[in-house]
Amino acid sequence: MQSIFDTIKKVAIKIDHAIKTEDLGYSDNENPSGEDQLKLDVKSDYIIEQAFKDISIVKALVSEEKEGVLELHDDGKYTICYDPLDGSSLAEVNLSVGSIFGIYEGELKGENLVASAYVVYGPRIELMFATKEGKPLHYRANEGLFDFIGEVTLDEKGKLNAPGGTQQNWCDYHKTFVDDLFAEGYRLRYSGGMVPDLHQILLKGGGIFSYPGTSDKPNGKLRQLFEVIPFAFMYEQAGGQAINSKGMRLMELVPAHPHDTSPCFFGSNYEIGKLKEAYGVKA
Repeated sequence: MQSIFDTIKKVAIKIDHAIKTEDLGYSDNENPSGEDQLKLDVKSDYIIEQAFKDISIVKALVSEEKEGVLELHDDGKYTICYDPLDGSSLAEVNLSVGSIFGIYEGELKGENLVASAYVVYGPRIELMFATKEGKPLHYRANEGLFDFIGEVTLDEKGKLNAPGGTQQNWCDYHKTFVDDLFAEGYRLRYSGGMVPDLHQILLKGGGIFSYPGTSDKPNGKLRQLFEVIPFAFMYEQAGGQAINSKGMRLMELVPAHPHDTSPCFFGSNYEIGKLKEAYGVKA
């Protein structure tokens, strides 16, 4: 596992350099979800693929930017599912973006995720890494190396509310839930980037990030293997919760296809409790 963690560190430095120096325009391709790919998406995907090709414990790679599974080493132990540059369109307006990594052992489903990591590319490069052995570990890049900052724990109740999805497509009870939190004094924090928004909630002690099923995307927008399950693991290890609209733990998801999506809610215990009430989920 250490070789995977060290490789993610190297990848982070290279992708950050690409963000600062490469063309920010669109390529001529779409990803498997039908979204136009930025040249940075393609470049970041290439950087990650090349970095892991020689890591013998990695059995295969699955990228949000490509169809199928890239087999690497028959005797490898882990499959890495990754979003090479989440929120990449935000780079054009100089907002933070990120990379997400889920490390799975065996069948690609929530219960087989053994570690997850994400990188935030902002004014500074920050890295979060979590295993089953404890709290998420927070690192910050310093001249190409990563200094350990500390463990991250969510409070029982937070102050931040990050509601995703187009509001006109929300169901009535989700809108009521969001409005009720604002009525309690919660602060809106939503950039359109999953990584920086969830990172902010983690570092600020708590709150909720929600991306519900909507009238135009009833199964949600965020991908289970690359985005949803890795962050669910991170939030549970930090002492919070991560569920879908039916109250099921996101760590229990079993994707039928690598690019399956799911409604998802990540937060500290108080906010997830309020969400369950709003959605009529029995505790």
